[in-house]
Amino acid sequence: MVPGDDGADLTTTTDHLRARAANTLWLRLAALALPLLMIAPAFWNGYPLLQWDTGGYLARWYEGYLVPSRSTVFGLYLHYGESFGFWINIAVQSLVTLWLLQLTLRVLSMMQTFRFVAISLLLILSTALPWLASMLLTDIFAGLSILSLFLLVVGGQRTSTLEKIALFVFTAFAAATHSATLGVLLGLCIAGWMVQPFVRRRLPTAGLTQASLTIVVGAAMLVSANHALSGRWAWTPGGYGVAFGRMMQDGIVARFLNDRCPRENFKLCPYRNQLPASADEFLWGNSMFNTLGRFEGMNDEMGTIVVQSLADYPAWQAGAALRAMGQQLLHVATGEGTNGWIPHTRGIIERYVPAQAAPMRAARQQNWDLDFSIVNRLHVPVALTSMLGLVALLAHALAKRRLDDLTLLAATVTLALLGNAFICAVISGPHDRYGARMVWVATFVVLMALFRAFGDDEPADETSAAA
Repeated sequence: MVPGDDGADLTTTTDHLRARAANTLWLRLAALALPLLMIAPAFWNGYPLLQWDTGGYLARWYEGYLVPSRSTVFGLYLHYGESFGFWINIAVQSLVTLWLLQLTLRVLSMMQTFRFVAISLLLILSTALPWLASMLLTDIFAGLSILSLFLLVVGGQRTSTLEKIALFVFTAFAAATHSATLGVLLGLCIAGWMVQPFVRRRLPTAGLTQASLTIVVGAAMLVSANHALSGRWAWTPGGYGVAFGRMMQDGIVARFLNDRCPRENFKLCPYRNQLPASADEFLWGNSMFNTLGRFEGMNDEMGTIVVQSLADYPAWQAGAALRAMGQQLLHVATGEGTNGWIPHTRGIIERYVPAQAAPMRAARQQNWDLDFSIVNRLHVPVALTSMLGLVALLAHALAKRRLDDLTLLAATVTLALLGNAFICAVISGPHDRYGARMVWVATFVVLMALFRAFGDDEPADETSAAA
């Protein structure tokens, strides 16, 4: 033994422990900073981000009647954040987002502080997630509910009773915030029950039952809130109007009116050659829709045209639906509808929450300082690549005949993206907002797969696809 070797080894060990402690400290500090970074756009803006639809939700508490496509449940959620300048709402959104990210990693046996911090930071930098979390809109709950539903199904012994209760309540609430979210979750539950006989170990009956019950509870939550605020036991109206707008945009309404008006008397007959080119212009612009009484005056007629045109032109409707679905999958840009032109939302805040008028007007958004063009140079290619990554991940698992939990999550997210594209595109037409609110979950799954592939993780409890 060479004199001094023991001392050198001790020094090396001490340096290693110090470096490790320093790295651990930095990771913990980074983890503590994540809730703030998740809503950094709101801090930069000086106020929670608003959208054209925000005012319609917020007004439900004050106006006492139902408005098409505006959930009273989400309206109540916004109302209870008024006294805090709505900052409590986005704080909740930030914390719930990070909770579901880490819980997903933990349930899939991938939770490490460095990995959690790295994946969270990559999502914050490269996806719409922080913009969604910073916004007073239902969109953040659309993607998060996919994760919470999945965790309810597969969590089993890997989640505590308290976590199961929290997942159940959150998923039911998310389902009640928007009909499209409820539709996607319902579709996932139906798909789960259909394949459950073939993959019983992966989709336990108890988990599927809990997940399915969230849809029932969410629907009951919405109907109850509607009754509490309007005195009516009713579903949120407006489905026919939005579907009508999409059919008008595809030219189906004009064809229907030209075929029917010579022998039937519709309110729109005198306007059949003047219909706007887009659904947004018809429903929200200065069109004949206003002249004819908007939803109250036109809902019955729009419903009749929607139902009868489905029967009259089935092939046209199917072709239009498939084209719209394909287009919707490519519409993934961040920021649609989040700009300075939100007169209705501004008016609602100024009328019903006047204490918030001054800080709202001072925000960068209300001064037209928001520009998503640079952001989307990164977000759009990341989103499209992530969807391709999901396909590659599923193809690789199929080739290996492997069905682990990560593969099951990838399949769940793929079905959710397809279901979201179908529901949103068919009912209201392709919009970037509808894609951006969901596609970040695909990026999350792909990042998990990459960390597993280049780390030392092994897929836990693998089974063959035919198990």
